[in-house]
Amino acid sequence: MTKFEPVDGAPGPAETAGFTARADEDEVARQLLRPCFARDREILLLAAFDAFERLAAFERIDEGATARCAITPPRWHNLLGRGVRHVLMAHNHPSADPRPSRADIDCTREAAAFLAVLDVDLVDHLIFVESGHFSFRRAQLL
Repeated sequence: MTKFEPVDGAPGPAETAGFTARADEDEVARQLLRPCFARDREILLLAAFDAFERLAAFERIDEGATARCAITPPRWHNLLGRGVRHVLMAHNHPSADPRPSRADIDCTREAAAFLAVLDVDLVDHLIFVESGHFSFRRAQLL
């Protein structure tokens, strides 16, 4: 896992490591995830896939300020089971800054460690903004 280093200043989205412009997003990002986000508050999505990469479960955590990467045991219970082998996390930043916060980084690492114990792979954590999305995997933070 690569250590996250703070960035001086506020680079534009195209300059951010791990950033994909909205025009270049794949179908999962564009059609499954992006439509689930509100413009005025953070929402966390968890998508679970089986060994054949079929969508097995989907959780939308929309609890206002408490949704900030807070995944309670009942949410994990609803998501896991059903032969789940891979999980994709995604949330939005209404601030339009795609860079992960310290809380985003910590939550991602905790989720990856928890899922690894269950032999489930956290394939990525995406942070959506209007102009595109940031990928922990592409930025080598996962």
